[in-house]
Amino acid sequence: MNYLAIFFAGVFLCNCIPHLSSGLQGRSFPTPFAKPRGIGNSSALINVFWGLFNLLVGLLLLARHPLIFITDLGLAVFVAGMLVIGVYLAIRFAKVRE
Repeated sequence: MNYLAIFFAGVFLCNCIPHLSSGLQGRSFPTPFAKPRGIGNSSALINVFWGLFNLLVGLLLLARHPLIFITDLGLAVFVAGMLVIGVYLAIRFAKVRE
């Protein structure tokens, strides 16, 4: 089992949530394609595409490195990936939006 792949599956799946939700609501939100990068807003359509890309990458990583959702170290690593990117993005975008 590749724990690094599972960690990044959590990162990508967590990161797809704000982009898909913003894009589906028709709202702009920062992406790596904005100017300035990661600070400026991208269109709702770009956010839908970026969110879907993150979703697909996360699902592909999980398909190649499946988790057993019992008491497994892989599950802890997956949740750690989600937690790390979630906390980082919450702090980063709180500063951008202020």
